[in-house]
Amino acid sequence: MNGEYLGHLSRHDRLYDYLQNEIFPMLGCRDCRDGIRVFGTNGSNMVYIYEERSANLKVVGKFFCSCRMPGWSRARDRLRREWENLHLVRSLLGEGHYVARPLGCREDLNCLLVTEYCYGQPFDQVILQAISGNGAETLREKLSALGSFLAELHNHSASGGHVDFFREIEYLESLLNSLTLVISPCERDRIFRTAAAWKDAPEMWEDCPVLNHGDATPGNFFFGDGKYVISFDLERMHRADRVFDVGRMSGELQHFFLRATGNKYLAEPFISHFLREYSSHFPEADAAWRAITRRVPFYMGLTLLRIARNNYLSMEYRHRLTLEAELCFHRERHL
Repeated sequence: MNGEYLGHLSRHDRLYDYLQNEIFPMLGCRDCRDGIRVFGTNGSNMVYIYEERSANLKVVGKFFCSCRMPGWSRARDRLRREWENLHLVRSLLGEGHYVARPLGCREDLNCLLVTEYCYGQPFDQVILQAISGNGAETLREKLSALGSFLAELHNHSASGGHVDFFREIEYLESLLNSLTLVISPCERDRIFRTAAAWKDAPEMWEDCPVLNHGDATPGNFFFGDGKYVISFDLERMHRADRVFDVGRMSGELQHFFLRATGNKYLAEPFISHFLREYSSHFPEADAAWRAITRRVPFYMGLTLLRIARNNYLSMEYRHRLTLEAELCFHRERHL
């Protein structure tokens, strides 16, 4: 995670006192004699990197309440949820993977969460290198690692009962309602009818709920050596079909290749490899593969609609994503 240098944090700021007296001492630094440098990031929330130069230490600060995202009560709930989620997932994962360590939280500082700064290779960088023709094998290796990470999270948190697929239909409707500038009312209704028909498929209801990362996008994963996965940003973690995460990452891969090359099919070998690797962590890998790939197209379609909301993309490309999502909803199985 890199950022744009913004300057030094004022020593008169209450945040300075909190970082110097409570956070950095946890990391072995008890005197920020060179001050604290601040770096901005591209996060959707107000996320900053704070660096104590003399000890070469960095932490990440995420503000849940800001001018961009007002509403203190809701921000407090989101802060508490991510704080608890970070601790929970750290207790579930084995030594092969890692989740950023939560260091502190302060509701009175605009609902601030502070976590350790994690070093590693960003996943989106790995994907772009593969697209450029210089890293296909590395991407396969990292997708194997990610499949292991997600399988460990899902399998260690499985609970009884069955998933509530109606929640995904409600999410689908909210996504389509947010795309009124991208698609016509007729297109919106057509896509909804096609996607909502999945509720009649028994396999969409049959699996047990598991903890999903909830925002399994390339921007939320780093990689260490080998198959070491580092994750953070667990604010959206929730119980759902395990394919929510798996399908989101598959849709993200398709988007990366489609946007960069115009050819979505270049992503399919990597999507197939990722799904195979994820399925390999079940006692009956082939049966898991068949069950997962039957459900993946729906969740890929949701992901493409979600990406289409981003107004930094061209209107033409956003509309293309909605058409690709509709194709996913039409498919009975993937790959």
